[in-house]
Amino acid sequence: MKTIAFGIAYVLLAPVIGGLLVGLDRIISARMQRRVGPPILQPFYDIFKLLQKKTVVVNRLQNPAIFCHLFFMIATGFLFFEGSDILLIIFVLTLSGVFLVLAASASGSPFSHIGAERELILMTAYEPMVLMMLVGIYKVTDSFHFYAILESAKPLIVYLPGIFVGFLYILTMKLRKSPFDISYSHHAHQELVKGIMSDMSGKSIAMVEIAHWYENVFLLGLVYLFFGFSPVLGIAAVILTYVFEILVDNTFARFRWELAFRSAWLVALVLGGGNLIALYALMGGA
Repeated sequence: MKTIAFGIAYVLLAPVIGGLLVGLDRIISARMQRRVGPPILQPFYDIFKLLQKKTVVVNRLQNPAIFCHLFFMIATGFLFFEGSDILLIIFVLTLSGVFLVLAASASGSPFSHIGAERELILMTAYEPMVLMMLVGIYKVTDSFHFYAILESAKPLIVYLPGIFVGFLYILTMKLRKSPFDISYSHHAHQELVKGIMSDMSGKSIAMVEIAHWYENVFLLGLVYLFFGFSPVLGIAAVILTYVFEILVDNTFARFRWELAFRSAWLVALVLGGGNLIALYALMGGA
């Protein structure tokens, strides 16, 4: 019952926390660029304005697909904080991403189609690192369940340092940060206008943005998992990770999709694969 309460708390609080994180992101980015920046509540103002606008539906499949994208994103975080199997959770997360691609593909806009193709490229780029992370976690803790992993006497960051660094690399993709914001970006430096969201409007954009807020909180929960043996250290790691991702976003120019794909697989092979080989050598094949 207690774990279900944590899952419900995620459903209720994640959009609030996610929106505040986006507002903080904009303020920190503005300070890095010597600007004042918007108020921290600006993301909520934007969402309320979008909800009041008329939604133009270009295809009957679009809105149901966007709704499914949001629903499965919420389900991903609920299952995670409720303590379900992480392997199942990653499958649900991937399903949410597939529905976003379907929503963009339903449009007749060439910009949406290119954005959808790039989103698929990103999914194939970061999945190997995600799979290696799951293998490493199971090898160390002998479990895929969130709370069993937290209660394990073996700190993940000690056994999986290479996998953690590799996860930070693909986290930049999942957070839609430069240099990997090739399918759509939250900033005005996309030559594809809004990429995968080019043909979305009104409530459709609001649902995609809220889904991204839910996803951000879930992803930071994965960061916490590596330091779960110490709540204070875990919270500090989450804060430092998010600030680091903002710094990366404001430092690097966007990669071409070919470089994004190759670099993600190289990181997975070197850091993820190397960490797993060292882990199996240290702990044995059992």
